[in-house]
Amino acid sequence: MHRKRMFWVAGLLCLLLAALFLIVRSHYGKAPDVEPRAAAVVAVTRGNLASSLSVAGQFQPYQQVDLHAKVSGYIRWIKVDIGDRVRQGEVLALLEVPELQNQVEGARAEVRHSQSDITRAESEVVGAESTYSAVHAEYTRLEEASKERPGLIAEQELDDARAKDQQAAAQVGVAKASLDAMQQQLGVSNATRSRLETMSGYEQIVAPFTGVVTKRYADTGTLIQAGQDNNTATLPVVQVAESDLLRLRMPVPESDVPYIQVGGDVQVKVNATGRTFTGKIIRFSRALDTNTRTMLTEVDVPNRDLSLSPGMYAETTIQLLQKNDALILPAQAVVQNGDQSYVLVVDATNHVEKRNVTLGIQTSNRVEITSGLQAGDNVIASGQTGYQPGEVVSPHAAFIPTAAQEVSD
Repeated sequence: MHRKRMFWVAGLLCLLLAALFLIVRSHYGKAPDVEPRAAAVVAVTRGNLASSLSVAGQFQPYQQVDLHAKVSGYIRWIKVDIGDRVRQGEVLALLEVPELQNQVEGARAEVRHSQSDITRAESEVVGAESTYSAVHAEYTRLEEASKERPGLIAEQELDDARAKDQQAAAQVGVAKASLDAMQQQLGVSNATRSRLETMSGYEQIVAPFTGVVTKRYADTGTLIQAGQDNNTATLPVVQVAESDLLRLRMPVPESDVPYIQVGGDVQVKVNATGRTFTGKIIRFSRALDTNTRTMLTEVDVPNRDLSLSPGMYAETTIQLLQKNDALILPAQAVVQNGDQSYVLVVDATNHVEKRNVTLGIQTSNRVEITSGLQAGDNVIASGQTGYQPGEVVSPHAAFIPTAAQEVSD
């Protein structure tokens, strides 16, 4: 009886151990299930992409000049002041130079005197030619008679006639030379008169172009010295600026110079007036400033109502490059590692793949992919350092805030 009870106890213990083994095996022998990590992805798309440059520009007059006097004198009157609009050819001020007028009158009198001398010299030429004609005819008759009847005319008489003929011919030459000298003197007198009359015209200070008077340096009665050349420090009369057409000047950094071209679009915003408009690049210097490493670029801006003033600043956006039907990604989806760029692609089986890419046009929030990706590829948009190649992820669409529109439709 005791032996049978021991048998049942041993069997029960075996059953308990077997059950315990199954429980432990089921709990520890099977690996627990792990959920894949979520990954925010964005799809590679095709579209039009443009890069731009934003710089501050400044308005300058299209032309601006200080008007100097060509002759010295006192200002008799000046009729313009700062802010006055003037037209090309308009007389702005008048100088008083009495001695110059006297010189002009003297030059004119000298011309009249030279003309009288020429008239007298012309008469002398006519008289000398007439005398020569008579003397030469007499000498010719005597010479012919002497040849026909030798000894009829005395040799002394023939020699005297020949001498008178030669003297009369010489007088004609002298009269003509005198006339030529008088004509040359008339040319000199005319040149002197023309020069002085031209200088007399400089008594008027005339607007060289239509514009606005921006500075007035002198008043009535001010003594103005003649400005002979650019190196002479003389007092100007007024300054005139062509303000109905302005130059908008912008400094373009060296890195963007290759993309600047005549006719390029420029978006302009003038904060002082609230005005916004589109302009075209008209010219650029084609040379860099050695101090700032920038190139001067200009846009011509019509300003007929003078609502814009020289010296105002403007915010400008220059369109540099544009690419149509380009592969585009948000800039945050691309990882820059030195000279290399790469993205993390989530393939069809949700595995992470590291892929090197080549970039094209880059804007503030988007980039062009020229190689390494295809349209429709899903790329991890953020937190790339937290993922490893080969890792399985659970992709979902990334939320990317809308940025400034940079695509030219």
